[in-house]
Amino acid sequence: MLRIVLFGLVVVAATAVVAILSLQGRATWTVAEVVRTPEERFANLSDYPFAPHYVESLGYRIHYVDEGPRDGEVILLLHGQPSWSYLYRHMIPPLAEAGYRVIAPDFVGFGKSDKPLRQSDYSYQMHVDVMTEFVHQLDLQGITMFAQDWGGPIGLRLVAEDPDRFARIMISNTGLPAADGLQGWLGFPIFRALVWLEGSPETLADENGEFSFTRWVAWSRTIEPYDYEGLFQAGTERELTPEELAGYSAPFPNESYQAGARIFPYLVPSQLREGAAAMRDVYANWDKPFLTAFGDSDPVTGGMDVVWHDTVPGAQGQPHTTVENAGHFIQEDQPDELVRIMTEFIEANQQ
Repeated sequence: MLRIVLFGLVVVAATAVVAILSLQGRATWTVAEVVRTPEERFANLSDYPFAPHYVESLGYRIHYVDEGPRDGEVILLLHGQPSWSYLYRHMIPPLAEAGYRVIAPDFVGFGKSDKPLRQSDYSYQMHVDVMTEFVHQLDLQGITMFAQDWGGPIGLRLVAEDPDRFARIMISNTGLPAADGLQGWLGFPIFRALVWLEGSPETLADENGEFSFTRWVAWSRTIEPYDYEGLFQAGTERELTPEELAGYSAPFPNESYQAGARIFPYLVPSQLREGAAAMRDVYANWDKPFLTAFGDSDPVTGGMDVVWHDTVPGAQGQPHTTVENAGHFIQEDQPDELVRIMTEFIEANQQ
């Protein structure tokens, strides 16, 4: 009888382990069928006169802006969800005029880059791999990386993959999802269950006016139609013009182009153990310059900058700042201030 009980417990435990493993974020991926947004969707965009550049990265065509002198110090600007390089249109010209080579790519699924058709085509690891190969394709060295929103989870993992190519890091309104141990294994499966319980909410806030991340994820995956313009206006302190809002929705003419924008929030905690490894193996020992400049009005990432102050040796003694009158899309609210902070950071930390 005891043997039967023990056997049953082993079966239950094995089943639980298999279930937990099956619910982890994918570490491997394959190139998927894609669509490309028609070029006419980008004609005459407000304040976006930049020539397009393209490179093939692990099977996907990646678009990027490349402005300034080819021999200038490299600044890599990484966007988030559901934005694209258009987000940096007010920062690129002054940085290029200051003598920097400014590169702003569009992630897979965004902007002018290839867009896989299905939400299941996307994974956190795919984005890290594609952007790592992108940097290798352009053979970028001595990079100053600036990352916001999903630019952080991807960019900070990108740096961890090839730290010797990066000279400095500056982040704003972002972080790196990370957890070790049991939380690292159970975090994403539990998160997936909570998102499933949210169903298909029609509003970002619940009936009590409360906002939760799982509700935002469920809303993003299921709402019809996806309200890009409303989302961007809610994430900025200043009033965006109709032309600017049209620029953000330009990459997504219909639902077949929107899988990446919809699934990105769902992927945030999908590689907690990989994030923890990057924190432990790279950032706990990172002695190169590391700066935070978060917005004072971002409800999503408030307080997340302190983690970096406490963890990264290279963050010690840096002039970390909270940018006033700046929402989540800080590049829209305070582009000139970000340019000032970034250029002073670079000049004060020459190697």
